[in-house]
Amino acid sequence: MILLVEDDEYLIGIYATKFELEGFKVLKASDGKRGFKLAVKETPDIILVDILMPGMNGFDLIKKLKNEEKTKNIPVVILSNLGQEKDVRRGIKLGVADYLIKVHLTPTEICERVKEIIK
Repeated sequence: MILLVEDDEYLIGIYATKFELEGFKVLKASDGKRGFKLAVKETPDIILVDILMPGMNGFDLIKKLKNEEKTKNIPVVILSNLGQEKDVRRGIKLGVADYLIKVHLTPTEICERVKEIIK
C-alpha cells in the first residue's frame, strides 16, 4: 500500500493511476495533516511526500512521521519539484529513502524506484 501526499489533484491522479495499474493499493492525501492521520491509521508500505503543500509542508510531515512510533520505520520518498541541493540535503538529513524530482522522472520511472525501495 502506497500513501501519496500531494496537493496537486492532477498529479495525484496520474501517480495514483500508475501505481494502481501496477497492482498497488493507493491512499491519497492533499495535505500534510491528512497524510499524517492516514499514515498512522493505515501504516502504508511507503509514503511519497510533496514538499510545498498548504498547512503542513512535506519537511514538517516527515519530521512528524519519523517521531511517531507507528510510522517511524516506513520508508518516505520526497517527490517534489524542489531540486536545490539544500532541499535535497535537508530531506536526506530527515532520513528519507529517496528524493525524486518530478520534472526529471516519468510516472513509470517513479513507480520503478518505489518498487526497488519496498522490495
